[in-house]
Amino acid sequence: MSKPLKIRKIGTSLGVVLPKELLTELGVGEGDMLYPVRTPDGVSLTQYDPDFAEILDDSRDYMRRHRNAMRELAK
Repeated sequence: MSKPLKIRKIGTSLGVVLPKELLTELGVGEGDMLYPVRTPDGVSLTQYDPDFAEILDDSRDYMRRHRNAMRELAK
């Protein structure tokens, strides 16, 4: 799974084609959704989970609204 993925033109966008082995490992297929998550090591792709996506969006909204408090807590 350590093969590099080439960025390709797909219509008017850019994208990558995921190898069959990676799709099998992720447990996804055509029509399924993946959720990109930033990590300290880069970006991780996981199966799309609407509940997790909602929690993540709510957390981002909370942190944006309470930016000053988040800065204080980060000290």
